Parts: sequence; C-alpha cells; structure tokens
Amino acid sequence: MVPIEEIFCEIDDFCKRFFPAFERGLLPKEEGSKRLRASRMNASEIMTILILFHLSHYRDFKNFYLHCVHRQLSSYFPNLLSYNRFVEIQGRVFPAFCAFLKSKTALPTGLYFVDSTTLSVCRNQRINSHKTFVDLAQRGKSSMGWFYGFKLHLVINNRGELMSFHLTPGNVDDRKPVPGLFKSLKGLAAGDKGYISKKLTQDLSEQGVEFITKHRKKMKPANHTSFQKWFLSKRAIVEAVIGQLKEICQIEHSRHRKTDHFFINLLAGLAAYVLKPRKPACSLKGLPTTFLIPN
Repeated sequence: MVPIEEIFCEIDDFCKRFFPAFERGLLPKEEGSKRLRASRMNASEIMTILILFHLSHYRDFKNFYLHCVHRQLSSYFPNLLSYNRFVEIQGRVFPAFCAFLKSKTALPTGLYFVDSTTLSVCRNQRINSHKTFVDLAQRGKSSMGWFYGFKLHLVINNRGELMSFHLTPGNVDDRKPVPGLFKSLKGLAAGDKGYISKKLTQDLSEQGVEFITKHRKKMKPANHTSFQKWFLSKRAIVEAVIGQLKEICQIEHSRHRKTDHFFINLLAGLAAYVLKPRKPACSLKGLPTTFLIPN
C-alpha cells in the first residue's frame, strides 16, 4: 500500500515554496509570444502521479494512468486530464523535480559508496535507426557488454540514502564525474575496481574524502584497516540500490519517444526511491570495538 496522501502532502508543501521563488526568476514574456495554456491539474498532482507510477507494479505509464489512476484513484485527483494531455504537459514539472531531489539530499554520515549503471535507450540492433537521442546518447561498454544510452553515476551513504547523482553519455569514463559527486562530502568512500586511479584518489583526498577500492590481480594490496576491509565488503549495498531503481522504480526502459520524457521518468524514479521508507543499508551496530571507525 502506497501512502498517497502523505506523498501528495509532502510534494504539495514543497511546490508551494518552490514555484513562487522559481517564477520570480523567470524572464518576462515577450509581446506576441505563444500563450502557455494553464492546466486543470496543478504541479503537485502531476508529480504525485508520476511518483506513484514508479512505486506501482505497472510496467508502462499508459496502462497505469488509464487503468489505475482513472479507475481507482480518481477520488484523489478530481481534475484528471486525458492521457495525451497529461503526457504533453508533464515536462513542466522538470525544474520542480530537480529542486525536490536536491531538497531531499540525505544528511552526511561520513560513509559513502559510489557506483554507476547503464541506462539503455534502445536495443543494440536498433542503434543505427534510433533518432530520439541521436545527439545525446552514446555507445558505451559495461561489464554486461555494449549498450547505447547514458550512465547514471550516484553516491549513497551507508543507510542507502541518495547523496548525489550525475547523468553522462554512455561513453564517459566512470571516474570522470566522481570529484563532482563528492564536492560537498567528506569522509570514507568505497568503489569497485573500475574506479582504481592514483590521480582520482589524490584528488578526492584533497577534497577531504578517503577513497578505497579493491585491488586487481597482480596489484599490490593496499594497507587497509579492519574497518576499511569490512566497509569494502559491504559495497554490494550500492548495487542493491541500483537494482531497486531499475526493477522497482523503473528508471530504465526503451520506449521513450521524446527526450524530456526520459528525463522526467528518471527524476520521478529517483524521487520515488527517495520517498521509499525502507532502503538497503549497513548498520554499524555490533561492530567489534577494535575497528577504527572514522568520525
């Protein structure tokens, strides 16, 4: 059971603070500009429906909107639009979703995991005929093989809470966006073998982040403390978070026909994960007192 009223109230409270400040920063409309027709549904309702979809069992938004929202949730949303109209105006909440995710950044704990995941926009057989993301997506390679699309880079804390994220084309090295992801964070961070780099470790150290990874074969093992070894062994938590983002929150599919639909889908999926009450986490309770735990 999804707490619809609680989600809507939280979104609505945020929108009441965000949109007045956002509209004050907009440039004045030019004379003769095309009128932006107002919608019966407000931004809070649109954002809530998008988030509810990512917390539902439905695999495509059209069926969710027509069969769940219209038939079962109409009492919560009395001013429902047609499906085509809703899809047409959902891009209006893009700035609000960005700001909402920023406002929901978790409190620093000093313990972080970093990882990336692929977001394919089409099957490899259709790359040459794909047109929607022809100027944005790139072909890249992951541990699962070649793909065409984007990479989502994210940092979570030891409680499984989202700290920061960054979207890049699929051919960008995983290590490139890491310093920006940890821009306002300090403490201990762990990554997989794909993040091994002396320069990256040194750059993060200058930012106040101690970065550790497992070593490859034929590499000299690093002199990690007992706590660092234990922390590295818990790195699978970030993979569990990515699994929930893809399997439950459905941030990836290949049915997008417009670029803004892709970005709205991604932001709504991340917002749905942020609002989930239970997340993968590693508890520090019960650790041996001999472990040197950073402050």
